[in-house]
Amino acid sequence: MSNIPEQRIIKVTGLAKQVSTGDTELTILADVSFEVRAGEAIAIVGVSGSGKSTLLALLAGLDTPSAGAVQIDGHDMYALDEDGRAALRGRMVGFIFQSFQLLPAMTALENVMLPLELAGTGNAESAAQLMLERVGLRDRLHHYPKQLSGGEQQRVAIARAFVTRPKLLFADEPTGNLDPATGEQVIDLLFGLNRESGTTLLLVTHDEALTRRCNRVLRLAAGRLQNSEHREVRS
Repeated sequence: MSNIPEQRIIKVTGLAKQVSTGDTELTILADVSFEVRAGEAIAIVGVSGSGKSTLLALLAGLDTPSAGAVQIDGHDMYALDEDGRAALRGRMVGFIFQSFQLLPAMTALENVMLPLELAGTGNAESAAQLMLERVGLRDRLHHYPKQLSGGEQQRVAIARAFVTRPKLLFADEPTGNLDPATGEQVIDLLFGLNRESGTTLLLVTHDEALTRRCNRVLRLAAGRLQNSEHREVRS
């Protein structure tokens, strides 16, 4: 039996995104609807151009839809203004990107401290140091991103994403820039922290190893949700 609770944390209804290209309208997403329960790990898969990253951006409130609605923990994302969406993200959401998105002028420690400082959290330095130690970077606290390997940079990014203890974690191709062995280590770390934190995880990926670790797979094709595959996952 699954240990996932029934509480709904995301509800997506009729989500659509079109953009104008000259005289034509390009449909990126069309009538996408689904729900996510708290604690699920969900992979969003599909060929390049199927709308995966756009869907993730809309769920996070980083882009605006042409139609439809997104509810996060009962809050209507697009009933909020831009500041309201940013505040909701700050309270609830962590991000991991394919390109790491670390600030080059900051050390690993400073990168992980940043979201805590923006939230006005006390003891930011000690909390960030503990999280970097948890991801195996005890000896890299004062290194800058250019001094770190790709795997180390993604570990810093994972530490930064989890340090605020978000309810939701959005990851866009988190192993896309890593070799297979390093990618497997990052996957183990990501799912280990996810279990410890009880976070709800949505990730865009082409990585079958990542997909196999998820409870559910959402498949997109030409901007439409094709199916939703449920699976039991062993820790």
